[in-house]
Amino acid sequence: MQALHLEWRDTVLPEDPEHVREIVSSTGFFSQDEIDIAVELVTECLEKGIESGYHFIFAEAAGKTVGYACFGSIPATQESYDLYWIAVHNDYRGAGIGKLLLTKSETTIRRLGGTRVYIETSGRDQYESTRAFYLRCACTEAAVLTDFYAPGDAKYIYVKKI
Repeated sequence: MQALHLEWRDTVLPEDPEHVREIVSSTGFFSQDEIDIAVELVTECLEKGIESGYHFIFAEAAGKTVGYACFGSIPATQESYDLYWIAVHNDYRGAGIGKLLLTKSETTIRRLGGTRVYIETSGRDQYESTRAFYLRCACTEAAVLTDFYAPGDAKYIYVKKI
């Protein structure tokens, strides 16, 4: 893939629920329920703004939204944030967009007073590349909860001090 010129934004636009649906659907990783949840978070942010507790960063290439991250502070903590979603459209995977989204999320979290990011992902074989991605990005595997999502599907929890 040739080098992409990316534009970045943290403002949620009215068309973003559909952009997010397209991005997460394209990956082939998520169930319909998970896709609906991803869209719901964007919609809630559009409706409530910062009161939703969700922050977004969007990556755009040639006017098309090709990836995004969603994160927010963890209630009842002082400096901890959850990275709820990070996804790149399947047509743009492998171009480093995910790493850039993570880095930009960390920068924003630091600016907001966060010092730790927590990330959860599935233990299914399909997510092996996702787990390797977080390890390459200096995240530490903090816990594995067996049979969390379903029998044979563990929850992996990663943490990164920023």
